Amino acid sequence: MKKSLILILLIAISIAGKAQMHMPGMHMDTVKKKPAKTADTAQKTMNMDMSGMYMGDMSHAYSLNLPMNRDGSGTSWLPDQSPMYAYMLTAGKWNLMFHGTVFLRYTNQNFNNDGKRGQSTKFDAPNWVMAMMQHKVGENGLFSAGLMMSADPLTEGGYGYPLLFQSGESWKNVPLTDRQHPHDLFDELAVAYTHALSKDADLTGYFGYPGEPALGPVTFMHRPSAMNDPDATLGHHWQDATHITFGVATLGFRYKIAKIEASVFNGHEPDENRYNFDKPVFNSYSYRLSVNPGEHLAIQFSQGYIKGPEALNPLENIVRTTASVNKQYNFSDDKFLSSALIWGLNHVEEPDGHSTNEHSVTAEGNLQLDKTAIYARYEFVQKSQEELNLSPLAVNAAIFNVNTITLGINHRLWQAANTNFILGVQGTLNIIPQGLNTLYGNSPLSAEIYLKISPALLKTMKM
Repeated sequence: MKKSLILILLIAISIAGKAQMHMPGMHMDTVKKKPAKTADTAQKTMNMDMSGMYMGDMSHAYSLNLPMNRDGSGTSWLPDQSPMYAYMLTAGKWNLMFHGTVFLRYTNQNFNNDGKRGQSTKFDAPNWVMAMMQHKVGENGLFSAGLMMSADPLTEGGYGYPLLFQSGESWKNVPLTDRQHPHDLFDELAVAYTHALSKDADLTGYFGYPGEPALGPVTFMHRPSAMNDPDATLGHHWQDATHITFGVATLGFRYKIAKIEASVFNGHEPDENRYNFDKPVFNSYSYRLSVNPGEHLAIQFSQGYIKGPEALNPLENIVRTTASVNKQYNFSDDKFLSSALIWGLNHVEEPDGHSTNEHSVTAEGNLQLDKTAIYARYEFVQKSQEELNLSPLAVNAAIFNVNTITLGINHRLWQAANTNFILGVQGTLNIIPQGLNTLYGNSPLSAEIYLKISPALLKTMKM
């Protein structure tokens, strides 16, 4: 079953890649040129935005007056100079874009501490695919829709994949610890309408079932700074875990370089059935301020009240506060540096009236040098006994400071049908407090090797 699913994903990516051969986003000298039928057709073919990226008539998903490179996850923003790895096409009056990534890999966690907690190996395939479409409505309106899916329930199983010191959600009523939970089959099914009040101002309404509220940074799998790391961040449930929410409505207003948004949404994490649509409730709320002061920078601050996120602790509520800075610097189409600095705070409200503050910091960067990428991630996360599913008798601290450093390198082996096939390897050093040494051993190490399959880069058009 797993091999069949992976084959289907690869075929889907290949088909979309072949379709892109007649689409925007490639160097003109890689496509057989055809004579323009009319002057108007020729002008449209040569249509370019101010950044030099050939985008046809496709704009930002939620604005006719912003570049599509700014699209993050949900309604979040990336820097305008962010690279795009996607397939694009038009169907009548609809503009469509397809993203996706599959990591075929082997991972080995805590391999230097035999018999200790968290030691695990697995052959697996973390993956996701996404389709976006948009249609202009009149002169000032824009309708957009998004679909994101993942075959994680099949490739990873309900228990997810091994990831040392990861926590969040459950399987068979047992908290997932040292595991990353699988994502649902349906991760986003959303629609939005944006009305341009002027060139400088937009008003957007967004609804998702599931969808992503205005809370947190761009989700890790959609950040250029994290695109080559197969693993979720350890701070996922401190920063961007609300990216799959079964019921969310957002209203946003942009004026020039800034946008303010407010959301009501379902605070419950997805349940253990990864194939269904959870019951929509609107019991939580959030707001986010996003600012892009220049084409290389995106900044956000957000805060949300999340009611009963964990199914095993339904009376425990969280006030989550996040801030992030995404930086993008392009040397050329194939050479760029992407980085992100993210802070997330969970203020955990216990049913007995007590509360705790748990901080997290993620710093990551990806240096792309044509076919080769070098990337790194540093994380600091404060995890409680409850998060790590530890008995108070086994440890003598309520909060544990966990630090991890990941270094990786990969190289594109070949490119076919506008699809990249990339071989990579990475290693992680976990720096843990002394109180956890008896359980996990000393300086736990993890490593993995993978083949990444994803769309090729949409490049600057050569005139």
